[in-house]
Amino acid sequence: MTYEEALKYIHSVNWVGSKLGLERTQELLGKLGDPHKRLKFIHIAGTNGKGSTAAMLASVLEHAGYRVGLYTSPFINRFNERMQVNGRQIPDETLSELTERIQPYADAMEDAPTEFELITALAMEYFRQENCEIVVLEVGMGGELDSTNVIDVPEAAVIAAMGLDHVKELGPTMADIARAKAGIIKTGGAVVSYGGNPDADEVFAQTCREKGASLRCPDFSKIVPGEFGLDGQRFSYGPWTDLQIPLAGRYQLNNAAVVLETVAVLRERGWNISDAAVRQGIAATRWPARFEVLRRDPVFIVDGGHNPHGIRATAESLRRLFPDRKITFVTGVMADKDVESILGLIVPLADQFFTVRPENPRAMKAEELASRISALGVRATACASVADGVARAIEAEGPDGVACALGSLYMSGEVRECFRDGKG
Repeated sequence: MTYEEALKYIHSVNWVGSKLGLERTQELLGKLGDPHKRLKFIHIAGTNGKGSTAAMLASVLEHAGYRVGLYTSPFINRFNERMQVNGRQIPDETLSELTERIQPYADAMEDAPTEFELITALAMEYFRQENCEIVVLEVGMGGELDSTNVIDVPEAAVIAAMGLDHVKELGPTMADIARAKAGIIKTGGAVVSYGGNPDADEVFAQTCREKGASLRCPDFSKIVPGEFGLDGQRFSYGPWTDLQIPLAGRYQLNNAAVVLETVAVLRERGWNISDAAVRQGIAATRWPARFEVLRRDPVFIVDGGHNPHGIRATAESLRRLFPDRKITFVTGVMADKDVESILGLIVPLADQFFTVRPENPRAMKAEELASRISALGVRATACASVADGVARAIEAEGPDGVACALGSLYMSGEVRECFRDGKG
């Protein structure tokens, strides 16, 4: 099986759809010898910041000398990003070999696995094969019935920032969504929660009480921001002083505080993580499409914010870096998102919009999005492609301007591709 054949099989229509439940993943992993039973995990759920938090934790653990697996979704530019060991993506040939091995088991299942379940099983076997000492495991959707929740009690269950997303699948209220995500809390486990959402916080606290799990939350009032700019920022948090993080978004300081609280939990559980490993690991974190600066003349930023909570954080970072500046946006959104709320957060910052349709069947047409923006009193031009939108935004801003592409993680990869190898 070639790499292309492996990807074609993984993305096959046979697996299309989302079916909550753990039975299919458990069956498939059982046929592979239950590789997850031989691994230790940090399990991360939440609405926003899961990936950034996971990337920071994986970097810290790697700098502490551990062999670290990282499982995230979705990918930005290449499928292999979804499973990494010590920052190295799964090689094409390894992905092909594992897919060929798993294919007969998946094909024989009476209740066929979904694509995400197939990928999760494949990743577990890869991490076992690579002798990972710990795996930073990001939930796909929800928590309780997400296929990643086949694991036993993790070293830490981390719940990132909460917001209203996936309401169709998880429930209409914040408490409903929190209950789904609280499913990663296991009896006797250790939990670190971002906090700040009273309805969700009560669900997490109650679940921890019921399951005898410990709970700690960061105190964001202890964050002392320092120097900041397009190259990153410095900050202090409690006993940690003058930490450096290369991620420019203001919201990353909160995610870093969650990471520091998780490090405290891991130390209590016997993991040897030095202060130097923490500092070096956070400073070395790389996470694409999260307030990522792709160009300086004009400044061009891409951010994967795609729901009101995420967009609000992006808007705060833009105001902080570019006070009193109007910004040109390249925007594409999924039609099933809260488009009005998203636009309400960024229209006040905007000079004009170039709307695009990301390569996704759920994406809103560029013309419809432009019409909605125009109705709010801001110039909006529908573009034929993401590349067209990026080129127009750069031309419109000139060398001293500021442009930002946001609205969908699915679009971020296309935006980044425009700047690869000196393009853009």
